[in-house]
Amino acid sequence: MSPRVEDALLISYIVALSFPFIFGTNGFLMIYYYFRYRNRQVAQKGELKVLPVVTIQLPVYNELYVVNRAIDAICALDYPKDKLEIQVLDDSTDETTAIINQKVVEKSGQGFDISHVRRGNRQGFKAGALKVGLAQAKGEFVAIFDADFIPRPDFLKKTLPYFADSKIGLVQTRWEHINSDYSLLTRAQAIALDGHFVIEQQVRNKAGFFINFNGTAGVWRRSCIEESGNWEADTLAEDLDLSYRAQLRGWQFVFLKDYTSPAELPADVNGLRSQQFRWTKGAIEASKKLLPRVWKSRLPLRVKIHSTVHLGASLVYPFVLMIAILQVPAVFIKHTGAYDSTFMLMGGFIFAFFGSFVFYLYSQKDVYADWRRRIYLFPVFMAGSMGLSVNNTKAVIEGLLNKKSEFVRTPKYGVTGKEGSWADKKYSQRKINWVSIAEFILALYCLGGIVLSIVDLEIAAVPFQLLFFSGFGSISYLSIKQALLARKNAVKIVPQANPVAERIVR
Repeated sequence: MSPRVEDALLISYIVALSFPFIFGTNGFLMIYYYFRYRNRQVAQKGELKVLPVVTIQLPVYNELYVVNRAIDAICALDYPKDKLEIQVLDDSTDETTAIINQKVVEKSGQGFDISHVRRGNRQGFKAGALKVGLAQAKGEFVAIFDADFIPRPDFLKKTLPYFADSKIGLVQTRWEHINSDYSLLTRAQAIALDGHFVIEQQVRNKAGFFINFNGTAGVWRRSCIEESGNWEADTLAEDLDLSYRAQLRGWQFVFLKDYTSPAELPADVNGLRSQQFRWTKGAIEASKKLLPRVWKSRLPLRVKIHSTVHLGASLVYPFVLMIAILQVPAVFIKHTGAYDSTFMLMGGFIFAFFGSFVFYLYSQKDVYADWRRRIYLFPVFMAGSMGLSVNNTKAVIEGLLNKKSEFVRTPKYGVTGKEGSWADKKYSQRKINWVSIAEFILALYCLGGIVLSIVDLEIAAVPFQLLFFSGFGSISYLSIKQALLARKNAVKIVPQANPVAERIVR
């Protein structure tokens, strides 16, 4: 390997390490703000002397396994029926529509103001459905739940009092996971989401930074949505988009860390993959749209900088993938001994790893009594995040290149606790795509890097190579295995007298 090639590879490696370092060290900054503003109250509960009319929107697309559960939970809200409107915004193309129709007839007979809203198309996807529903809504406030959520009966009584302050445009609740113990996959997902909600959302809200609506389990003031430009479908992150547009107009948000809304985590890796792709690509699209507005605004510099980190966080994935690819050449270069001082300085990049660890440690410690048991899974979460870098890099590239794609919803199967199965359900992914193959090849590549590092006695490189190997290997293995299992257990939903019934055709 020529010196020029070695120099180019080493520079690329340093650049690749720099981006995760920046976002990793941001974890320390978040923990600093966490302690600084720990006891700060974001907003005071007021008192609503007259209960307002509230519209509950339930956007649905092919959710036959969970939609009845969601409608039942919404109808169980402790709120006067004459003040509650329920919209089931149904874009489904399968038996879900018949199931909803039956449930709406049942609930209407019980005195609920519930409507089954059908558009006949998916124009604008979820954003389009919400916008159509809003045009017909009666409520002064609009609560939104995805079909996999199970709101608690006191949801409105816990959230609405904050709107006594006319500046409040949104109240967002923390997600709780009803099936986090289902598998190692769901437990790792729970850690990732807890980091976002317990630390990021809480700290941003208390420190005066922008937060985002999470697409569900929140209540909007209707006038806030309308004055901020309403729902727009030019990104896959309609929730993040509207959140920033509203806060740029001066609306204030409230995040409730200590009140949770239970929901189901994706039980299969292919469902998780599609969810991560949509979130990552949507964030890139939203950042391209919103960052110019943020920097042209009169916001304080600290808010502009933090918003840039917030909106640009998904850009880290291509650099994580670069690190995985460049680790093996880096071992070759280091073994020559010609760059010892450079590699010694590069050791500082490990600081970012500890920043991430502390970040997720406190996200568990803040809300769980058994946080010690949970944080043991941090390496599993890290490996999984690395393993998804191919999938998410593809999302980043498509977002940067303005390549439009369908809003692919994350399939849910009614899995609760450790009970239930996804493999014999209609929506399980049966296709093995090229991303899974690429991950498998990268797993073998990283395994070769581990062997090389041991042979060359470059032991310091082995732990992170192990994480990459475990991440790529486990994600690709599970993806392929679960796709084959889904094929084997393929089911066909056959409409019967009871549209909820299913018959398995093998």
